[in-house]
Order: sequence, then structure tokens, then C-alpha cells
Amino acid sequence: MYVSQEEQENAQHAIPLAMRLLKARTVLISGQVDQELAERVISQLLILDAESHDPIRVMITSQGGHVDAGYAIHDVMRYALHSEIKAVGAGWVASIAVPILFGAARENRFAFPNTRFLLHQPSGGAGGHLSDIRIEAQEMVKIREKLNKLLAEETGQTEERIRQDSDRNFWMSAEEACNYGIITRVISSVKELD
Repeated sequence: MYVSQEEQENAQHAIPLAMRLLKARTVLISGQVDQELAERVISQLLILDAESHDPIRVMITSQGGHVDAGYAIHDVMRYALHSEIKAVGAGWVASIAVPILFGAARENRFAFPNTRFLLHQPSGGAGGHLSDIRIEAQEMVKIREKLNKLLAEETGQTEERIRQDSDRNFWMSAEEACNYGIITRVISSVKELD
């Protein structure tokens, strides 16, 4: 397989950058949430937690993606670590990235002023035999109910309100997300996390 010079240089720069972030006990969740991203993030979190139980910052800027990969990150952040997690939204925190943010305890969820948040119902494409399409539709309903329950528990909103708000794309500014209960505080500097 041919790898261009530019791809080689990008890979060489990515390794020292990731190492510097880990030294700063910072994990970056950026871009599409998929199994590869989940594996990288979970590995970094587990390594940092094994090194010490000092707080870990998780910076999130993501359009969302695969629900199960997102739940894997959430569950490790919430249930598998001894270290305190401080999650910070930057840019946008959309779809499954919101439940990832909930991997941090309520008092440790923050966002920068220009961050936008998006809630919506899960989407998926089912094809094939009618019985397979029916099964996929049933699974989508289960996923939506599970997400709505988590959103309600973590924000203090009712499940009915979450269901109504997430029926279509529901955008919020950082301040609106704070009032809604997604984050605790809008910050203008990482110094405010200390």
C-alpha cells in the first residue's frame, strides 16, 4: 500500500502531539465517533488512570457518530476510572457526543463560550429483508428511549421534554446548554478547571 510523503509527515507529527497531550493529562475527542476513535480514547484514558489518579481533562469537539462507540467512551469515563474527569465542550458537541460529555460528573461538565450543542433522535439506514428492517426499527426505538432517559437523568429535564426537543435538530448555545442542564458552567479559560 502506497503512503504519500504528506501522510507520513502527518503521522509523524500526530504521535508527538498525542504524547504531549497525554503528558498534560488531556484526551481529545474530535471528529466522527466510531470504533477507531473509541479505541484510541479509551486506551488513552486507561493509560492515564493507571499512571496516576490526578484529574484528566477530556476536550470534546464532535459531530457525533456511532451510538455504541459513544456509549463505550461514556461508560469508561463514568465507570472504569479512578481519576476525576473534567469534560470540556469546544466548537460543537452534537448527537452521541453529548452523552460522552455525561461521562464526567455533573459538576465537571463545562464548555467554552462559542460551543454549540445539538440534540436529535438517532438516525440509521436499514435495508434488506422486511423482517431485518423491522428489527432495525425496533432497535432504533430502544436506542432513542435509552438516550432520552440518560439525557433526562443528566439534565434534570423530563423525558417528555427531551423527547419533544430531540424530535428534530435542537441546537443550543453554551449558555442555553448550561440553563438546560447539559453543562455546569461556561468557561473562558482552562484555568477555571483548577
